[in-house]
Amino acid sequence: MSVLVVLAEQAASPVCTTPAECAGQGVDTFLGTSARIWASVAALVALGAVIIGWLALRSVRRTGNGGRSAATVALAAGVIGGLNGAVKLAVSDGGLGTGNGVFGAALALVLGLAGAVLGGLALARSRRNA
Repeated sequence: MSVLVVLAEQAASPVCTTPAECAGQGVDTFLGTSARIWASVAALVALGAVIIGWLALRSVRRTGNGGRSAATVALAAGVIGGLNGAVKLAVSDGGLGTGNGVFGAALALVLGLAGAVLGGLALARSRRNA
């Protein structure tokens, strides 16, 4: 059996929500609930915003366009990550450890705000230097 067929079968199978369901499907690792995945993706987007915003802020004077494009990307990604974290926190009905992605959502909210602030600072400095 080819690797592509095996991967297609795994992608077509339903997502397991508990380790016991994963063991029944023959999956070795438990990725988590859909709520945890949503919060994790939002946190990764927000972390990317912080990294891009920091790099844009650091290189405002060195780049040709004043770092405006990186600052804009950081600002947008920070807002998107932070809003997703806030929405996930608002709709979560459990606490930490319940599988609802509360920690990831809180992390996304904090990192999203930090990324948006860094992107905004870089954008303001790039306008001042232009």
